Amino acid sequence: MSEESPKYARGMATRRSVLGDAHVDATIARRTEFDADFQAFITETAWGDLWSRPAISRRERSMLTIALLAALGHDEEVAMHVRATANTGASPEDIKEALMHVAVYAGVPAANRAFRIAREELARTGRLLKEETGA
Repeated sequence: MSEESPKYARGMATRRSVLGDAHVDATIARRTEFDADFQAFITETAWGDLWSRPAISRRERSMLTIALLAALGHDEEVAMHVRATANTGASPEDIKEALMHVAVYAGVPAANRAFRIAREELARTGRLLKEETGA
């Protein structure tokens, strides 16, 4: 794995497009010798390979990713990918539908927790309407 490889460059471009420059810059700033190989690995593999595949849209990948992370209880990653939907085209309605699937296929407690996280992130970023927040 090399930061000079075409796959790394493609992955970094995709990662920045989905997560935003501020998030990626902060991650790079926190990178250490200990986790540098891991960061290169996820940039090449997750972002350079998987997220760069053309068969489905980034909107669809967002929905799948949020559902999987919610089902597995990865709360910080759920929050990050809910924020990323601002860049992928997945709407709050899309997120809701993905989490409804989580309730049936992974359990109501997992969906309940993910709905709370998604609601908080969407409200924090101004993507929920006032009537949706109860304000």
